[in-house]
Amino acid sequence: MDGNGELADDRALLGRTSTAERVADILRTRIAEGYFPPGTRLSEESIGGALGVSRNTLREAFRLLTHERLLVHRLNRGVFVRVLAVDDVDDIYRTRRLVECAVVHALGDGPFAVDGLATAVADGERAARAGDWKGVSTANIHFHRELVALAGSARTDELMRGVLAELRLAFHIVADPRGLHEPYLLRNREILDALRQGERATAEQLLARYLDDSRTRIVDVYAKAVDEPEA
Repeated sequence: MDGNGELADDRALLGRTSTAERVADILRTRIAEGYFPPGTRLSEESIGGALGVSRNTLREAFRLLTHERLLVHRLNRGVFVRVLAVDDVDDIYRTRRLVECAVVHALGDGPFAVDGLATAVADGERAARAGDWKGVSTANIHFHRELVALAGSARTDELMRGVLAELRLAFHIVADPRGLHEPYLLRNREILDALRQGERATAEQLLARYLDDSRTRIVDVYAKAVDEPEA
């Protein structure tokens, strides 16, 4: 595997007490950001060298991410970033709706801490103006992570990190990222504006419709993409 200079920059995140969990967290983030697309074979030698960790530590990190359904081990071939089935994508959206809408529903009265949401919205709009649709996708993932973070629950944050990383695997299969992500820039801002104004119920309604529409759209597009011979 080539081009691990950028990954080597993550070595500082490991600190002096590097663990398989920290390595898994780095790789999970890189998968979510599109650094390792679906179907990519992960080289133990290359990644271990870039991060400066032992083969055993890296294998344990791979095992953790396999358990999270982000990686798959193929006998005598190695470890690969997983390619999702259509049913996986549908299930991810059902999970998102359950969790994200519940978080917003439970917020109570404002004001709400929306700085992280505002940053993600601005990042997405800036990326769209630059024609950087991968950047728009990343900003959208950050928006939903920040939304769930409003619950103040480390367990919920951890759950959604894995769910949204899985979702990013689906995004990489779709050939038209602009068509996939552009419609939701405005909808993210509408949710942000509702929360800024303390209108929690409105934000919840906007979010529910957003996720239902996105689920229908992405499941349809993804099903067509994985049916193509090239996929």
